[in-house]
Amino acid sequence: TCLFNSQIPHGNASLLLRRVKVQDKGRYKCYTTLIQSVIMEMTEEMITCSAHNIYPVPQVLWTTDPPSAQEALEDSTMKTADHKGLFTVESKLRILGNSSNYTYFCSFISADKAQVWTASWKKQDLTQEEGHALSIPCIAPLTLPNFTFTWTFTSSSEPTVILRYDTKNRHMLNLWEGHAELDQELLLLADGSLLIHKPDPAEHSGTYTCTFSGVQSKHTVWTSVNITVSSTSPLSRQQGQKVLDQPSSSVSAVCMCGNSLTFVGSVLSLEPIISSLRLICLRYVSKTWTVVY
Repeated sequence: TCLFNSQIPHGNASLLLRRVKVQDKGRYKCYTTLIQSVIMEMTEEMITCSAHNIYPVPQVLWTTDPPSAQEALEDSTMKTADHKGLFTVESKLRILGNSSNYTYFCSFISADKAQVWTASWKKQDLTQEEGHALSIPCIAPLTLPNFTFTWTFTSSSEPTVILRYDTKNRHMLNLWEGHAELDQELLLLADGSLLIHKPDPAEHSGTYTCTFSGVQSKHTVWTSVNITVSSTSPLSRQQGQKVLDQPSSSVSAVCMCGNSLTFVGSVLSLEPIISSLRLICLRYVSKTWTVVY
């Protein structure tokens, strides 16, 4: 027996039986293993796209948004077969410049071109001051008719699901109710941006990952969020006052009062000045400015 190997990519998997005998009679079944899913992962320098247990070997295509010249997308693809003849395909692509400049798309195209699985990945960084509402963008490249959607948060431990939505039952599970929300109507239009009402540096700094999972497609946005301490927070004022209370042989400071600018030279303490004039002072010590009220 043999197959017409050159014809398999074109959808012809006919089996040739040579020197047939009576014993060869019966039913013959032909089946293929389709692409079940595509896994996409990103490191600082590389993006990896893989699929498992496939036959025949699919074609792998990389693209970006905004578009990049095909010659700039230098990928390396490995195809290995197991004892059953099923293939694992892994393709790696080097990140172009700043990783947040592009959305990367990896497509696995079946040999007969009848099936296309696409995964996409975007990385971004956000910084916000505590106390101000923060919107974390998550927009899919296209509108999906049916999909599941998740937001996860990772700080120092394993990822934690904070929100999940499924178009089949239109059910929203929000484990951060009261702290975060999204617009369900916009979500159905491929916009799953998350709004955090009062972000806290200790509780909300970390990595946020949103994922749209649909039929033969998956889109992931990975966002590193840094919530900074407000300069007007009690913690900031306490830290500034603590620095002032420590004796210093030479302190240079600039104090602002209304629209006037007053320079204070070498002094031992700014506390009397602050108490009487209620100035907002910037204290410069060891090449570091500290806001003091």
